[in-house]
Amino acid sequence: MKQKTLIIVKPDGVLRGLTGEVISRFERKGLKLCAAKFQSLSKEVAEKHYAEHSEKPFFSDLVSFIVSAPVMLMVVEGNYAIPSVRNLVGATNGAEAAPGTIRGDFGSSRSFNIIHASDSPEAAEREIANFFNPDEIVSYDLPPQSYLFEENE
Repeated sequence: MKQKTLIIVKPDGVLRGLTGEVISRFERKGLKLCAAKFQSLSKEVAEKHYAEHSEKPFFSDLVSFIVSAPVMLMVVEGNYAIPSVRNLVGATNGAEAAPGTIRGDFGSSRSFNIIHASDSPEAAEREIANFFNPDEIVSYDLPPQSYLFEENE
């Protein structure tokens, strides 16, 4: 099942020079990079992105952190992209994330956890639309990779 999902390399990942490492992990998994841009987020965009947390006590810290430095925004596509990305990302708290995951290898806490990834098809659709216009998402085919996916998936 083909899916698209949003990934954000957060300020801590960008400032630590981990953007390339993060992208390469998704590409090695067989996911296709469809859109990417490097930018600083406005407070308004950050508040919209994190709107579901607006009533939580950590909301203002979350917004302040994501606008503190540039981020890398990406859309990736592939078979079961959402669960694949979530598995590669690891548990929210980097101190508790499994070794081999992005957060397990590079995250240091719940707040400084390197990366954001959409957690459902509905969230992915909403979040992609928050950051990308449809004409910014490129459609193309990768060379046949029959060794990555079974025919019926």
